[in-house]
Amino acid sequence: MRGASNPIALATGANRGIGFEVVKQLGRLGYLPIVASRDRGLGAAAAERLAADGVAAGYVELDVTDEVTVQAAAEWIDRRYGRLDALVNNAAISVDDLLPSRLPVNSFRRTLETNVIGVFAVTTAMLPLLRSAGSGRIVNLSSGSGSLALTSAADWPQEWNAAAYPTSKSAVNALTVQFAIELRGTAIKVNSVDPGYTLTEMSPGATRAAAEAAAVVVRFATLDEDGPTGGFFNAEGPLPW
Repeated sequence: MRGASNPIALATGANRGIGFEVVKQLGRLGYLPIVASRDRGLGAAAAERLAADGVAAGYVELDVTDEVTVQAAAEWIDRRYGRLDALVNNAAISVDDLLPSRLPVNSFRRTLETNVIGVFAVTTAMLPLLRSAGSGRIVNLSSGSGSLALTSAADWPQEWNAAAYPTSKSAVNALTVQFAIELRGTAIKVNSVDPGYTLTEMSPGATRAAAEAAAVVVRFATLDEDGPTGGFFNAEGPLPW
């Protein structure tokens, strides 16, 4: 499979929700997409569902909190494809997210381990493959709750105030900027994307379809060479940090 002409894409946490829809849409655009899932069986099942829908996708075990599986996934992609054209850091959790004074320290730590350190670990492991592609794209899924400008405004709803998830997405935004600065001299582009409040297992009260949210992510995973880098965007355009 090395030397494949189709661009190669990897999305973490892609066995369901937005990540699954991202893989499906990239596959329909001619990419060879890879479902990364911390459970290999769930990844294989997702690839089977995609195949039934006409999208040929690979799958790989990857737990963003386990550096062994992260490195093994990078080595597998290198052996099989030799490069990576798009990385979508989608995997994230939101657990026991309470007001800052009420959140258990372990819940805070677990959230940052997955949502921030996981993004860092996967990006650094995959970066050599993105460099091999020449003009790789990195999309970090963020949230409007990660915008300090929005959340500090007087009209930000009090019921949305929480400690762990918003803090983790603010940190993801910071990582986006730092990687973009490092990669300024290359054709690799790095952006944060807020897909919107979407109906997934993480947010069962939402109404926005995962496919609609994924389309925003895919737009930035497939940017032209004159596209932006080091920015924070939603479906409407740039967001304030």
